[in-house]
Amino acid sequence: MALITLTSDLGLQSYLAGSVKGQLLQINPNFKLIDISHSVANFNSSIGAYICRNALQNFSSGTYHLWFINLFDTNSNFLLVAKHKEHFIITVDNSLLTLALQSEPDEVVRFAIPEGTPRNVIAYSKLYGKIIADLENGKPLSSLGAAATDLEYKEPLPIRQVGDKLVVKVIFIDSYENVVLNIHRSTFESIRNGREFKIVLKSNDSIDKISESYADVPEGEKLAYFNASDFLEIAVNKGNASGLMGFELYTYKEDTGNSSDANKRALMYQTVEIIFIN
Repeated sequence: MALITLTSDLGLQSYLAGSVKGQLLQINPNFKLIDISHSVANFNSSIGAYICRNALQNFSSGTYHLWFINLFDTNSNFLLVAKHKEHFIITVDNSLLTLALQSEPDEVVRFAIPEGTPRNVIAYSKLYGKIIADLENGKPLSSLGAAATDLEYKEPLPIRQVGDKLVVKVIFIDSYENVVLNIHRSTFESIRNGREFKIVLKSNDSIDKISESYADVPEGEKLAYFNASDFLEIAVNKGNASGLMGFELYTYKEDTGNSSDANKRALMYQTVEIIFIN
């Protein structure tokens, strides 16, 4: 029976996240539903993409991934139904799909939202469930709509490199207030090329080594390590890095080095410098 993951920005304070499950189970009470998160930051595609991308790789082939993020960001009359590396993804027709996958999906179609469908979460839940039922009943993906050949592609947040210095951005802050940066282990090691380094923090303090776990430093001390998804994190052993160091999620679109004074002050808490030492 279909294994279905749910990722949304619906929150847990209202009835909506539970109602999505209720609608799906009305279509088939044997659906197996797994919550990834319902606390994706509102209107933040980068955070949604980070969560969706890293959850995807932990499930077996044939899993359905339903993304309810920025549902009404556009007035599109279509949903996207994609198959990528033997996973099925259903989401609205915005840039989230390509941003999360960081590539074009293997196959994707636009499913036309029937005329008169209310633009609300409950109605979309029913459509998502119907699509899963059709696929489970043997309908080919290509029969659900026309191939989507002109998807909006949104680039991931860039890393800015100036000589031996990188400026990386805060893309996620977890429930422990660990700070995730937009640099993957592979990128870090490639640019590092065996050199020593210094991760510069806002207090003019720095970190010059990568830890394997929190226990590598005394309680209350800061550390840097690569998380389960191999992205660089700043943390405090049994503390909260975000609160103690003032980190904030990256929100500014432009980081050219010529920003206004107000933007520069904000960027101080949304970015981190990594300096490689020859």
